[in-house]
Amino acid sequence: MTERALLLDIGGVLEHTPATGWTARWELSLGLPPGAIDRRCADLWTAGAIGDMTEAQVIARLEAWLGPAAAARFLDDLWTEYLGSPNEELIAYVRTLRGRCRLGILSNSFVGAREREEAAYAFPALVDEILYSHETGLEKPDPAAYALAVDRLGVAPHNCLFVDDLLTNVTAARTAGLAAVHHTANAPVIAAIEAFLARPPSES
Repeated sequence: MTERALLLDIGGVLEHTPATGWTARWELSLGLPPGAIDRRCADLWTAGAIGDMTEAQVIARLEAWLGPAAAARFLDDLWTEYLGSPNEELIAYVRTLRGRCRLGILSNSFVGAREREEAAYAFPALVDEILYSHETGLEKPDPAAYALAVDRLGVAPHNCLFVDDLLTNVTAARTAGLAAVHHTANAPVIAAIEAFLARPPSES
């Protein structure tokens, strides 16, 4: 297990995902106080993130609350923020790494994300392995999420570099034995990846 790997987050890394304010707009239109939607949907968000609820069940719950037409608009707004826009520079760079290292994605996700992100960004063609929390049942920063990722990639933890925009997840990856870098901008992340790949992989 001396091959190297690069493991990437999606939102905030491969995708630009600024807040759109969609929940606040819905709360205003429904006459709800700030934060009401997240409170009302907390169990739905949690279950959908680890695959304890199917996409059809999510839709049914929202339709029972909002009605079919409004639920469809609600979900359109959710997915617009979730998908964001592509980080074209980083995606183009990752494409150049094919053959230099194993490539993977580790994402805290929501039911329906794989199909939408594949259609929008073709991530399966970009990397070797994609681990979505709604499919594995494991969310970062759970150490088991990182352990499963390196196992799928076939590398030792110390031979894998993880990139995430949330410092909590970066810290957890380091605790799990991975090298890790906090994404705040593309240039320093690309430099960190190049420095990591310049070092030979090791047994320990």
